[in-house]
Amino acid sequence: MSLRRRTLLKVIVLGDSGVGKTSLMNQYVHKKFSQQYKATIGADFVTKELVIDDRLVTLQIWDTAGQERFQSLGVAFYRGADCCVIVYDVNVMKSFDTLDNWHEEFLKQANPSDPIKFPFILLGNKIDIDGGNSRVVSEKKAKDWCASKGNIPYFETSAKEDYNVDAAFLSIAKAALANEHEQDIYFQGIPEAVTEGEQRSGCAC
Repeated sequence: MSLRRRTLLKVIVLGDSGVGKTSLMNQYVHKKFSQQYKATIGADFVTKELVIDDRLVTLQIWDTAGQERFQSLGVAFYRGADCCVIVYDVNVMKSFDTLDNWHEEFLKQANPSDPIKFPFILLGNKIDIDGGNSRVVSEKKAKDWCASKGNIPYFETSAKEDYNVDAAFLSIAKAALANEHEQDIYFQGIPEAVTEGEQRSGCAC
């Protein structure tokens, strides 16, 4: 079959304001890094196409405002997520301390069918700052947190230096694909029997 099946994966990126979520996405998708910090208002997404195991995959990566007030975005923002990436800044302990909140908030809002198997990935960003001398969260501490949540994969990244960014997002895409594999990705969200009165448009938003 020469026609490749295209798979759309929705990836949600969560974490405190200022940890570098937008920078990571821009580095991954556009290979750009900006020193200027601009807070994301509401939610925004970028897309990136890649081929995994001869399958064309489109990652739709959603970024949030980071501040707690964004939670008013609620269920629509989280609905249909295939993977969740939580980002913290290795130089800011508070951004690590709130990981539990982000993890719980996602599970509450997205309400995945199998919360235990749902793919999360943790990114410890900004490892380039001050040559690593100002970091306050050790790799061991981060890995212990991941272990406590069912062995979530962990990557240390630098959006500025483009360190580990591609590897992290490839891992994210593969985790989302593996999870979708079990749920039959091609018919996700379509009811078994749809009566004429219930038919809706094909928008997957």
